[in-house]
Amino acid sequence: MAHFTVTPLGDALGAEISGVDLSAPLAADVIDRIKQAWADHLVLRFRGRILTDPQLLAFTRHFGELDPPGPNPYGKPFLSEFPEINVISNIKKDGVPMGNLGDGEAVWHCDMTYIESPPRGALLHALQIPPEGGDTFWSNMYLAWDALPDAMKMQIDGKRAIHDATYNSAGMMRKGMQEVTDPRKAPGAHHPLVIRHPETQRPALFLGRRRNSYIVGMDLDASNALLDTLWAHATQPAFTFRQVWQEGDLIMWDNRCTLHRRDSFDPSASRLMHRTQIKGGKVAPYEPAKLTVAS
Repeated sequence: MAHFTVTPLGDALGAEISGVDLSAPLAADVIDRIKQAWADHLVLRFRGRILTDPQLLAFTRHFGELDPPGPNPYGKPFLSEFPEINVISNIKKDGVPMGNLGDGEAVWHCDMTYIESPPRGALLHALQIPPEGGDTFWSNMYLAWDALPDAMKMQIDGKRAIHDATYNSAGMMRKGMQEVTDPRKAPGAHHPLVIRHPETQRPALFLGRRRNSYIVGMDLDASNALLDTLWAHATQPAFTFRQVWQEGDLIMWDNRCTLHRRDSFDPSASRLMHRTQIKGGKVAPYEPAKLTVAS
């Protein structure tokens, strides 16, 4: 049987896995237990080992088919030898960015929900980190749904929202896009506000990102007011875990039941991360048999 430890990192979500050598081949029972820990804690951390890119790819493949990165503002992969890996960095070489997202804040979001079948999850491996800043936060969308008042659950039941494709989480316009002036006309997939997780079958809020979001069929002002309420609720500290990075950290998260964001950091410092993601499928709505307002 698999012999390693799973230590919770926060009340809401997150756990650290200790005692697994990710650079070596892993037995089936080890992978099965990691999968169970992932389902239980949503975000897993493996600390203190620098992996080669082939080792990172091999570990990722245990959890599903690799999904290539979405288009970045520069229009080509950062690693030509490993196009399945996205580079997250503010470092420039000969004036050319080595990676995506720079040094600014990345707002709360899910990854690539502007497509019909968003990624199942992602892994982020810290190769260089700044002395301070650049912390990453995750929020638990199961808990966010569970804690909603029943009246709010009824209000959003069956509703869908546009997940805008125009900008990335750092506010950079994606290649080939144009500025959006009316969120009702934003390009991107239309997803349920509440989904049923395909493995756990639990309901979760599914918000994507706030910029240019719109709840289909609503008055624009009413949609904005409702989305503002949902976002404020979903990102409150009680639902979150904060990752203070160390070199060699590897974090994996479930993209379907979490949101995440990043703090900014000193632009003169260097931050280098290699990221993989796992192919997902079309998200399904949560369809409760009946929702009633508590008396």
